[in-house]
Amino acid sequence: MDTPFKVADREFSSRLIVGTGKYKTNQVMVDAIRASGAEMVTVAVRRVDLDRTKEEGILHHLDPEEFLLLPNTAGCYNAEDAIRYARLARAAGFTDWLKLEIIGDETTLLPDTHATVEAAKILVDEGFKVMAYTNDDLIAALKLEDVGCVAVMPLASPIGSGLGVVNPYYIREIKRRLQVPVIVDAGVGTASDACVTMEQGVDGVLMNTAIAVADDPVAMGEAMRLAIQAGRLAYLAGRMPPREIAVPSSPTAGMLD
Repeated sequence: MDTPFKVADREFSSRLIVGTGKYKTNQVMVDAIRASGAEMVTVAVRRVDLDRTKEEGILHHLDPEEFLLLPNTAGCYNAEDAIRYARLARAAGFTDWLKLEIIGDETTLLPDTHATVEAAKILVDEGFKVMAYTNDDLIAALKLEDVGCVAVMPLASPIGSGLGVVNPYYIREIKRRLQVPVIVDAGVGTASDACVTMEQGVDGVLMNTAIAVADDPVAMGEAMRLAIQAGRLAYLAGRMPPREIAVPSSPTAGMLD
């Protein structure tokens, strides 16, 4: 009853995308990612060693035949830096896929949407498949779609907050208005948050901290996999209308005396 999860020209069986930061060990990272079922994995270009031959590095443990490695411009605070690191990732052997992230405020870590649109236009023109991180702002989302992003990634709540979806209305409206996939990024704290997020009708969810800093990241990875599936299925099934009064679940007509 579902449609394939397709971004640009590629289909994925999992609607969960995960990051690679904050894990205690590289082995725990790999085990948790596999438990999550994710096929797309983000790598912060500015924060990792791009030499795949070094065993202590993250990239040494991530097989590009197993995962689509999505370079991420995390840690960039202006369009120029984001563009430079995107080009560096491509030169280092990554594909043309890119998660574009430009932070506008060091305290809240909220994105700079103006700089993101500016950088996205340049990178799309250079052939990158840009998946752009942004606020839960419909206007910014529409502009990112207009400049050619293959997916738009509004936040659920601030990075690493674990608050879940703060503004579900805006997430639903972004999904309703855009033609490209909408993937909610940042703020999911536990499996119930992931499920509620998918129930808004979005195409997928990206998370990192919720899995990486859990007491048992592997178990949380599996929990997130199941939550994403449950939320998607619940959305497709269509929930009952909420009511402020009780309604009997059994028929009242024809009851025995």
